[in-house]
Amino acid sequence: MAPNYLFRQSRNEIAVAPCLAGVHHLKLPVSDLPTGIAWFETALGARRVESFDHRHPDGTLFGVIMLLPGVAIPVELRLNPVAATAIAGFDPVTLGVDGIEDLRAWVAHLDAVGIEHSPILTGFIGHLIEFRTPDGLCVRIYTNPSNGFAEARMRSPQELG
Repeated sequence: MAPNYLFRQSRNEIAVAPCLAGVHHLKLPVSDLPTGIAWFETALGARRVESFDHRHPDGTLFGVIMLLPGVAIPVELRLNPVAATAIAGFDPVTLGVDGIEDLRAWVAHLDAVGIEHSPILTGFIGHLIEFRTPDGLCVRIYTNPSNGFAEARMRSPQELG
């Protein structure tokens, strides 16, 4: 059984919250499922798991599960044009790679498949590239800190220029 953790509920009370076991899946809104599926397959090498398709009682498809190579958490693409439009430009998830050579490989891949992207940028912790889904959602791939986040040093805005 997972341990419980304390957190302050109010000034005078402390509550015990049960421990979570991780993230089950991510859900991203798209305005068009076939376009979203094709983009995730091309840009990120994702694979659709059709046995997990989400359908309305009338059989209409409204969501799919995609598996991204190297990412243990499934990604659900959920048909929701209003939400997709509302978060255009936002970056709800940042993917990680081990180092700058991996970013260079992603730049080469995105170039090869015709996906526009930023150059390799210096971020607060490490380096990154960013690019956009067909709905304008910002996808970032960031280098993971070599010694983990506990020992990472965050750059100041002045250091970033």
